[in-house]
Amino acid sequence: MKGVVLAGGLGTRLFPMTKAVNKHLLDVFDEPMIHYPIRSLARAGIDDIVLVTGQDSAPFEVLLGDAGHLGVRITYAEQEGEQGIADALARAAPHVGDESMVVILGDQIFQDNLGPYIEGYRRQKRGAKILLKQVSIQESMRFGVATVGGGRIVSIEEKPSDPKSDLVVTGCYMYDARVFDIIAGLELSERGEFEITDVNNEYTRAGEMTFDILPGWWADAGTHASKLKASILVALAKGVTFQA
Repeated sequence: MKGVVLAGGLGTRLFPMTKAVNKHLLDVFDEPMIHYPIRSLARAGIDDIVLVTGQDSAPFEVLLGDAGHLGVRITYAEQEGEQGIADALARAAPHVGDESMVVILGDQIFQDNLGPYIEGYRRQKRGAKILLKQVSIQESMRFGVATVGGGRIVSIEEKPSDPKSDLVVTGCYMYDARVFDIIAGLELSERGEFEITDVNNEYTRAGEMTFDILPGWWADAGTHASKLKASILVALAKGVTFQA
């Protein structure tokens, strides 16, 4: 099983810093943001990782090299243009081949050990699995929102103005190799992107999507506020105390 970390995009929500630096190279407490998804995969026993960057992977290569110091081996791929998460994932196809994969967005930080969920997906053998987290209704409008029933995903709606549930799709996805065929058949959304939600809904319609709900905290460090929240959560987890 391969790991894929997606670290492209312009990071516009973190301007002006991201005018000069890819957001995934910014700090979250005492480490570069990109370390966290890599460590999540390494902790789960996945040490062969494809890192998809924007058009210039050089800063990542300077920071990470082959990432042996993080306990993994990294192969680099680049995404030209800004056509969404699914398009970025497609850039990993030549390196993944016909293997199954665990995909994590480069700004995602998980308290939980993802190993048990990934092991559950290994036993599933085909299809897809996503990890959900319960959040406030207000916060859920920033994400893909999952409606569940009878132990299955019913549908996923991207950034709804009127969310149907408080369960959001975190940026960790598990797919079989069929995902690349699904992406190849996608059409651009109104946002001008190939949406990962459309990929997930295709697996859902086929009855091949499962899910788990994470009990621990989860942070999406893609905005100023959420990046600060992520730094505080990480600092607390590392035993830092905040005293006047």
